[in-house]
Amino acid sequence: MYGAPRIHAELVARGQRVSRKRIARLMRAAHLRGVSRRKVVVTTTRAVDARPAPDLVRRAFTATGPNQLWVADITYIPTGRGFLFLAVVLDVWSRRIVGWAMETHLRTTLVLAALDMAVEQRQPRAVIHHSDQGCQYTALAFGVQCRQAGVRPSMGSVGDCYDNALCESFFATLECELLDRCSFPTPAAARTAVFDCIAGWYNTQRRHSALAYDSPLHFEQRHRPQAMPEVPMEAAGPVDAKNASTSPLENGLRPFPTAPTGDTPALQDTM
Repeated sequence: MYGAPRIHAELVARGQRVSRKRIARLMRAAHLRGVSRRKVVVTTTRAVDARPAPDLVRRAFTATGPNQLWVADITYIPTGRGFLFLAVVLDVWSRRIVGWAMETHLRTTLVLAALDMAVEQRQPRAVIHHSDQGCQYTALAFGVQCRQAGVRPSMGSVGDCYDNALCESFFATLECELLDRCSFPTPAAARTAVFDCIAGWYNTQRRHSALAYDSPLHFEQRHRPQAMPEVPMEAAGPVDAKNASTSPLENGLRPFPTAPTGDTPALQDTM
């Protein structure tokens, strides 16, 4: 799964002295390489009569602290019995997925559930919520929810993935490290695997180059402001419990495996 830079960071964190060039050389000799990404697929459509929020970000995806800027988007997950749709909210400061929801439809309630989870867990004050101009985000119900929660909506231009590049980057990582490597017989199987990946791997263990190869959880623990609530983000809450299905993470986190194992009989390895 990892390429030479992240393998190097992992070994250094474990106290092993080795150069990145040596890791790359050994990987080439063993015919190993990090997994690559597939093309981005657009899943949201702009409503003709929509009144989008202004772009408050202007592609400046930077934050000096938590809950200053969130980015959000939707992707799809193919299964043997139709699509499962995933909506996420990502904190730009730590790259942590602070809210998510999964459904077999693309109605506005999908993004409302992800926003509800993020607001309940993080308790933000005047955070900017940046998304595309999909009809789910321009819906009246979403605007009302933002006003009630004190969230400032922001939207990029139409049909330009660079206006929400940070969230697109997360989806590319998810596709690269999970979705392209597995097939799911049902939406329930996909739901469990995605929950495990986000809560047990991406947020808690995966090393991010933007964080000096730290994980979002460890980065927040090291740089947490005093005013930031220390909420266990991966604990099953009202929204999360609904989306977690029968995941083993409901009772305790476990490392996300680098490949499907016998512990997850619903997944079929396609490699």
